[in-house]
This record gives sequence, structure tokens and C-alpha cells, in this order.
Amino acid sequence: MKPLSRRTALRGAIGGLAVSIALPWLDAMSDRTRRARADNAFPKRFGVWFFGNGVIPAQWVPATDGPMWQPSPLLAPLVPIRDRVTIVSGTRINTLNTVPHGSGPSGFFTGDSLGGSEFNQGSTFRSATFDQRIAAQIGGETRFRSLETSVQNTQYSIAHTGANMRLPSESNPRALFNRIFGEGFRAPGEMTAPDPRLALRRSVLDAVMGQSRALSARVGVEDRRRLEQHLTSVRAIEQQIARLESNPPSLAACMRPAEPPETVADIMGRPDMRTRSRLMSELLAMAMACDVSRVFFHMYSQPVNNTLFPSATSGHHQLTHDEGGDQPQVGTILRYILEDFVTFTNALSAIREGDETLLDHTLVLLTSDCSFGRTHSLDEYPLVFAGGKSHGLRQGTHLRSRGENATKVSLSIQQMMGLRLSEFGTGPGMVTEPLAGLTV
Repeated sequence: MKPLSRRTALRGAIGGLAVSIALPWLDAMSDRTRRARADNAFPKRFGVWFFGNGVIPAQWVPATDGPMWQPSPLLAPLVPIRDRVTIVSGTRINTLNTVPHGSGPSGFFTGDSLGGSEFNQGSTFRSATFDQRIAAQIGGETRFRSLETSVQNTQYSIAHTGANMRLPSESNPRALFNRIFGEGFRAPGEMTAPDPRLALRRSVLDAVMGQSRALSARVGVEDRRRLEQHLTSVRAIEQQIARLESNPPSLAACMRPAEPPETVADIMGRPDMRTRSRLMSELLAMAMACDVSRVFFHMYSQPVNNTLFPSATSGHHQLTHDEGGDQPQVGTILRYILEDFVTFTNALSAIREGDETLLDHTLVLLTSDCSFGRTHSLDEYPLVFAGGKSHGLRQGTHLRSRGENATKVSLSIQQMMGLRLSEFGTGPGMVTEPLAGLTV
């Protein structure tokens, strides 16, 4: 309820003359109740935690369905957070499987087949990935509409804002720290004045925007589309400036984290994925806690990566094709990856937000680029959720599908994030209903 104005008075008329009597201070004139309610209304966040090269389906799918699912050999690292995890198995990508390691992400995140024929060289996504659709819906109030990060040393990303419009990822923890918590960041209570250079930057952007609109009227349809994408980027920069000029959000958990080292050294020629992952997890968690962003796409490792993990005799991608039998080394790598995923979820759950945690207010999706890495299959697509309590996700269960289109999960995610969609995808990727049982 809106608080009463301090100028509220009792008004009436005597003998045709208007009279008024001033009121004393009333609790109803305070906005403390409203502020308390607002303090508890924490924003919803969404993030993707992605790793490359698929899984081993026979060792991935839990043996039992429903609540308190029994962990499979590969999902054993998730046992400590089992009550906050939802396993979805049995879905498949129905779009064309023409590009190994590329067709799966395109089908799941855009609902469309991949354009081109050669992964990472000529292949392109034909439309925006749904994480960016969510970012367009909920990210406008934040300094960064979305954050794209990676643990592997790469700029590659799955996130697209449109056709052939890939967003690069940041893999250096120090660079990510500087971008988020360096120049321009103000934690709650830091009442420093905004950088005066922001006003100049805004003036330059205004000039660019005006010129772009004038140019748009003179060019063809395709150039107009490109200009519109450019204007979208300009508007995003304007939003960042506006956020920098405003006071920081009053979120009790927000604080400037410790500055990470400039580099993370390799260990005997192997990348220290564990340390890099921990540092990136802590930075992403605090970025969400400070509400500088509400959407992230975190690439633990990219498709076709050949990362040399601890004790592995070959790179990850090579092992998925060359290792025989039950592929014990690939299994060890997958458990190692899931251990780092648990570390990430723990970083979110360690941050209190009212009576709940940041993980409760964040819907996290873990997935990969295919199902069985050896064959690049797209059935039994690996999908794991963590958190999402405030989003209505059914937690602590294994939901078994019987070959349904995986884009039903894509549609479910967007609906949980507040997008008013009745369908998603195109052609064989089209769905008109969410995955039943995923929400409460």
C-alpha cells in the first residue's frame, strides 16, 4: 500500500467555507513497510553452465525416476546437492543433426537447425539463443544485460543476440573482475559521485544514435537490419551508463570481492581448471548478488575442446572417440566437471538473500553440446537444473521423458522466467507446450 503523504489533512466545510486540520505523524506515513517488502523481493536470475563433448548416456541417466533419485555413476558428485537438483532425461533434439557438436546447441537454444556445414568456421545460429531473449526481458534494469564467461581459455560462446551475432566470452578472472568490479562499480554504501566522463560518453552515444536513425532511412532492408542490431548494442551501452550514474542496489549480500590473480598458472602443462573455475564461480555469484546482471552463459569448456584434464592420457575430445570400453577416463573427466559445477552452486547457496539464498533465486541449467560424445547423438540430451526454487521448478527429482522434443524444456525455461510464450522453435524444433512435470 502506498504510504500516506505527510501533508495529508482532514478536510471539510463549515458554512460553505473549506477547513482543514493537520494530522500528527502516523506510521502509515512511513514507507518502512514498503521498503521491507521491496528488500525481500529479490530478482529472478537465469544462467547456463555449459561443458563440451557430451556425456556417456548409459552411465549418466539415474536408475530411478521421481524424488530422491538414485545417482548414476557419473552423477554421483551431485549427491550433496540432490535436494536442489532436477535431472531431466529422455528428451531429444529434433532439429537436423548435420554438424557434430554444433547442431545440438543450435536446436536447443534457438529451436532451429544450424546454418552452414562446418562447425565453428562456416556454421551459424539463425536466430538469438533463448538466454538472450530472457536477457532482453529481465536484463534491462542491470548494468550488464548478460554476462558471457568461460573457464577454458577461449572467447568462444554459444550465446547469440541474433543471426550470426555471437557474444564473446571472458575467460580471464582478473579481466572479468575489472570489467564488473573495477572502474565504475559502487557497492552499497559507497556514495562516491559518478564518473563525470559518463556524461560525455552519453553525449557521444546520443550523436551516434541520431546519425544511425538518419542513415537507416536511406539504406536497404538488409542494411537496416544490421543497423537495428547496432542500435540495440548502443542502447545496451546507454543502459550501462544509466546504471553507473544511479545509486547501487541495496542488497545486503553485495560486496566487492577479492581481486583475483592476473593469471592462473598451468600445472605440469595442464590447465588448472579447478582454480579457474572456482575464481569465475565466485565472481559470477557476486555479480548476481550485486544485481549488475541477472543472466549469464558460463562456458566451462567449449564444444570439441581437447583440454588435458588431470591424469588423462589425451585431450578430452580425443578420448571421447578413441577410448574403448566403458571409457573410464572420459567418466573421470565428467565427474571432475560435475564437481566444479557443485562448487559453483555452493557459491550461489552461500549468499543469503532474506530467508533464502541466491541459488533459490537463480535457475541454473547444466547442459552440453550432444548426448553420447563418441557418436554425437542428440537423443538422451543431458539436462540438469540446480536452484530455481522461486521460479517454480520442481526440485530434487528425476523427470523421465519418453523421447519428447528437448525444446519443450527450452520453452519451460522461458516461461519460468516470465516470458509470455505459447510456442518456441521452428520446423522440427517447434513446440507448443512446456515439458509436463517440470514445474510445481
